[in-house]
This record gives sequence, C-alpha cells and structure tokens, in this order.
Amino acid sequence: MSRPRIEEASTKIVATVGPACNSVEKLIELIEAGADVFRINTAHGDRNQHEEVVNNIRQAAEQVGFKPGILLDLAGPKIRLGQLISDPLNCEIGATITFVRGDEPQNDHEMTSTYAKLIDELSTGDRVMLADGTVALKVEKVAADRAECRVTASGTVRSRQGINLPGVKLSVSAMRRTDVDNAIWAAQKGIDFISLSFVRKPEDVQSLKNLLASYDSTALVIAKIEKPEALEQLDAIVDASDGIMVARGDLGVEIDVAETPVAQKRIIATCQEKMKPVIVATQMLESMHTSSRPTRAEASDVANAILDGTDACMLSGETAIGNYPVKSVEMMNRILLCTEREMLKENIAGRYPNTRVHPITTAVTHAATNIAESIDAKLIVISTRSGDTAWIKSKSRSRVPTLGVSDSDATLRRLTLFWGIKPIKSAELDHTPEFIDQMCRWGRTHSDIKTGDQIVFVTGTGVVKKAQNMLIVHTVE
Repeated sequence: MSRPRIEEASTKIVATVGPACNSVEKLIELIEAGADVFRINTAHGDRNQHEEVVNNIRQAAEQVGFKPGILLDLAGPKIRLGQLISDPLNCEIGATITFVRGDEPQNDHEMTSTYAKLIDELSTGDRVMLADGTVALKVEKVAADRAECRVTASGTVRSRQGINLPGVKLSVSAMRRTDVDNAIWAAQKGIDFISLSFVRKPEDVQSLKNLLASYDSTALVIAKIEKPEALEQLDAIVDASDGIMVARGDLGVEIDVAETPVAQKRIIATCQEKMKPVIVATQMLESMHTSSRPTRAEASDVANAILDGTDACMLSGETAIGNYPVKSVEMMNRILLCTEREMLKENIAGRYPNTRVHPITTAVTHAATNIAESIDAKLIVISTRSGDTAWIKSKSRSRVPTLGVSDSDATLRRLTLFWGIKPIKSAELDHTPEFIDQMCRWGRTHSDIKTGDQIVFVTGTGVVKKAQNMLIVHTVE
C-alpha cells in the first residue's frame, strides 16, 4: 500500500473529477499525488457519466490499495441565463439589458433565465450579477413580463452562465427535482459525502438528511455556505450539518468580495467550535488551469486556509478541466506540507464542549493526545467503528501521526476528510496482542518506528457501551 503515508499532509485534498482526470489511470496518479476525496459535480454531466466516474474511482482505489472518499455535489437551485441571441454578448456600462419571460429572447439585449419566477421576485433597485460577478446590472423597471436593467459594470457574458441576486429573497427550494433524484442515486451507490448547494436555513439540511435516512444512507451531509442568509443562520446550519464547505465562488458574488476573507475565517472558527469538518473551495489554484505553477497569491491563499484551521482544501476546475490536474494536486500537497511544518503545536481539544461522542471517549482521546505529545510518541492508533473517535482526535490538531483503524470500508472512506487521520483497515480492533503487533508492523513498514519507540492506542474494553475507554502506551519490541 502506497498510502496513507506518515509524512503526508494532515490537511486533506478534495479533487474534482472531470474530463481532464476521469480515467482510472489518471485517478490513480491523483491518489498517489495526495488526493483524499474525489468530488463529482452534478451541475455537469449526466447520470451515465457520473456512474462511470464512481466506478472508475473505485477501480482506481482497488488498484492503489487506498480508498478515497467520494463527494457528490448537488447542483441546487443555481439560476442561469438561457440561450443568448448574440453569444457571447459584450455588456457596456449604461446599456439596457432586459429579462423576459420564457426562453426565446427577441433581440441581442434581451435575456431569459432558467428560473421561471425571476421577474416576479425582482424589484426596482435590485442588483443582478452575471458571469461570477464580472458583469453587474441594476433593475430600473419591472413590468408583468419584463424587467429592465442598466449595466453598471461592463464585461462579457455567455449563454448558461450563472445569475446571482445579492439581497434578493427567493422562494426557490434548496433542492430541485433533479437534486432529489441525484441524492437518492448517491444513497443507493454508497456515496460517502453529499454537499447541498445554496443552503439558506438549517431546515434545508434537515430535508436532505431525512431523504437520505429514508434510504438507509450514512452519507455525511456537507452544507455549502454561499448565500448571505446562510451567514445569518450560520450557527444553526453548522449544528444541523455533518460538515461545511466555504463555497467562495458564489459567496464572493452574493456578498461584498472584500468581506469574503473575513466570512471564511468566521465559518472555519464556527466549525472548529462545533467540531465539524470544513472544506475551503473555489479558485484556490485557479491559474493552474493553464499554468504549471500557481501565483504567489494563490499559494498564500491555500496556506492561510490551513492556518485558519480548515480540514480540507478543494480543487475544482484545476483538476476537472485544467491542463495540469496531477501537478495541481502535487502543488497543493507541497503547500500543505510546508505550511504545516511551520505551524506551532497547538492543542484545542479541551477548548470547546463536545456532544458528538460519549464523554468517556472524548476524555480518553484528549488524554491520549496529551500523553503522546508529552512522551514524544511516534504514533497514535485509534480503533473506531463509526469514525467518531477519530473525528474528536482530528480536532485536536496534534502533530503526532494518527491512524484511524476500522473494519468498515464506509468508515475508512469517511476518515479521508478528517484532518490528520490516516485510514487503515483491520479486522481486529480490540486490545489484543495480534492487533498491537499488526500496528507495530505497519509503523515499521511505513515510517521510521523502531525498537524502543512508543505508540499510544485508544480502544475499548466493552465494559462501557459505545465508548472507547482504554488508553494503552506500548513500547515497540
């Protein structure tokens, strides 16, 4: 097995799969380069293509011997332009652009939308942002079947590009019919993580959770924060979710772009406090679509996300459609490793209250981390059936290498998102000599562990139900 490796980064890498990397051979290269989770964006492609990607990921995993997690990203109610008559269309400042009902514009400066209620929900003075915010419009007049807008920031737009409506309260549901269908398919395929786009309230998250529960899915629900309404109810949304994605693309259009870095820090801090994993996404190494090297600003952006406390960084177009998918993962991995080496040791395990796991498990896990650091242990080994004990350990941000050992493939794939946890499969999880010997052999093979080094084990005796109540300090013989 080439992965996990003791020396690899603790911050996880989520790589989006697309035409540039969807073959088994290329997916293997991405895993070897450091990808931990693969994202499938349902806004692109069809069911047959998504099915093929899942099969290819699992085939690559079998060949490498490392099982990456799979994240299905539901498209959500993304509002897009219809077909333009003049495509692309150059929008000059002061020009009039008119949104009309239906899907057949009559002239170059008329636009249609995939959202049938758009004209009904626009008001005079509202802002309309096109093409990821590069083109800005202001609504000047609304009639029964049209809304006239004035261009306030010029640029070029193309058919099917996104429409953002900062400050406009929309009645659109968080999940469209196609999202429900994709979520059911994901549940049936055993997908590990499902992200929900354009979350505005905790009830959006709970609706998806209820749907997945009805299909006996254990997938973790990741809420994407990209609307001002989500920031207003951030605490409640984080509480309702299993994890969070800072979706900076739409968020940076929906709110003032100058506010986006502060919003990112606030979201990460809230996730740390509530012990939920968090992914920072969008334009992290954007220039690597076409360049073999990122800009210095992009490298700093990735490093700052790590310093803020993110669990994972995500690559989107860089791996999906870029010219350098493998180099993008390798570069992100280099930045992660360099940044983590310079981070001061920090233990935040006891700073925030935890209600996720049994209090005995929490106490034993915190104690194991403290003991491992104080005796300079070479490894922490956590036995975990559901992944929750490893989840608690990941939030300590301890630099002691940690194995999350489970007999469940689903749990191991879940651990691919948790900071600093290296997933290892074992049929034996209890404190038997065979289990301890197995972990010592792994340590000798995959790191510089030698006779006399110490390994800290977190496991259970079975005396306390659903709790890991045993801590063992083992000296390697």
